[in-house]
Amino acid sequence: MPIQELPRDEDLSLLVDLYELTMLQAYWAEGMHDTATFSLFFRKLPPHRNYMLACGQQHVARLISQLRFGDSQIEALRRLDLFQSAFLDWLADFRFTGTLHALPEGTPVFPHEPLLEVEAPIGEAQFLESLIMNYVHLETVLASKASRIVNAAQGRPVVDFGMRRMHGIDAAVRGVRAYRMAGISATSNVLGASRHDLPARGTMAHSFIQAHDSEDVALQAFAREFPGTALLVDTYDTVDAVKRLIGWLDANPDLHISAIRLDSGDLGELAKTCRHLLDHGGYPEIKITASGGLNEYRIQDLLADDAPIDSFGVGTALGAASDAPCLELAYKLTEYAGEPRLKHSPGKHSLPGRKQVYRESDAEGFYRRDTLTLRDETAPGMPLLQPIIIDGEFQAERMADPDTAREASLDAVARLPEGLHRLDQGAAYRVDISERIHDYRRQAEARLGLPSDG
Repeated sequence: MPIQELPRDEDLSLLVDLYELTMLQAYWAEGMHDTATFSLFFRKLPPHRNYMLACGQQHVARLISQLRFGDSQIEALRRLDLFQSAFLDWLADFRFTGTLHALPEGTPVFPHEPLLEVEAPIGEAQFLESLIMNYVHLETVLASKASRIVNAAQGRPVVDFGMRRMHGIDAAVRGVRAYRMAGISATSNVLGASRHDLPARGTMAHSFIQAHDSEDVALQAFAREFPGTALLVDTYDTVDAVKRLIGWLDANPDLHISAIRLDSGDLGELAKTCRHLLDHGGYPEIKITASGGLNEYRIQDLLADDAPIDSFGVGTALGAASDAPCLELAYKLTEYAGEPRLKHSPGKHSLPGRKQVYRESDAEGFYRRDTLTLRDETAPGMPLLQPIIIDGEFQAERMADPDTAREASLDAVARLPEGLHRLDQGAAYRVDISERIHDYRRQAEARLGLPSDG
């Protein structure tokens, strides 16, 4: 049997935890088909984060509308020897029939605010839990990390170099989508660039230099093969390489390079020395790009020290979101059969009901607070959750094209209070919870005989 590394779209109906299918059969067997609302949210921000950038929620909505159980998927479930034949026959006709409200891609989001809400017959809604969480978790974590790095770079381009240390090839491809949303300028990942229409950029590896008997021969050969390229100059002696580069550019006016790349050593001091050499050598147009173990903190420090670096390549810190690689997303039942539902466990409370988030701006257009309400309430500001699936039909016209979504996301981040752009965790953004949500919670607690939190 050939190895299939990436899941095929037709197999996504099996990308679930087993208990979602066993619960689905149990709901089916009991005749429980009333409408349920499930909310996807997180209770607290990861370390060092002042906001998360919601990503993937509209992407997964398109997949949900297309989920099917074909013959091969039904046969895979039959081999588990867990499911009734009549249930599998029912599953063969599965279609998502519900509604899904979601934040627009690239929306800054805060604790307890739904990234999306699913309203559907309870089995359908329950079945989607792990697929939704996987898609939204990965892209939200990566977009949020990318947003921090883009902010630290202060308008200088950032290129994704992270593929080789990412957690799987699926993450490497889907990550490029999240990076584009957050403002990353380009990627070295050719498949990701092709899939998500982000420019592909790269230079060379040290091995290309090492494979030649002379560094100059290697660099000149590459420059002739790829006019306007960026050259890696730190394989042996960075300063000496740049001095020689200026000499052979003078002697070969047909050669043209756009940048040099620094990948090791004291990047700040090397950038200053190389900038001086290039400027005084008559090549002020040649830019300097830096890479090598960079993250947002190192970028911030380099720029604070006035390092003349024009762009950055970021790998592991971006691709693995290494300082905060996970977000404790929760997908919780908040309403069933018209009644409020909640989780009351210590430290893991959930808020009942179908919800809306209103975002209010000040006179200058900066965000000042959010209000979390029940769906049929109103509050100051703009409502953020919008229907992206209605009665099982994906609303393609409601999903912004990638360029528009990127621009909207960058604008939204720029409108956050200034303190939220800091790399350390600052004052929390204000999120108010409406009194009607609290009343609804107390109603649910009373019905279940639970002590009220007030």
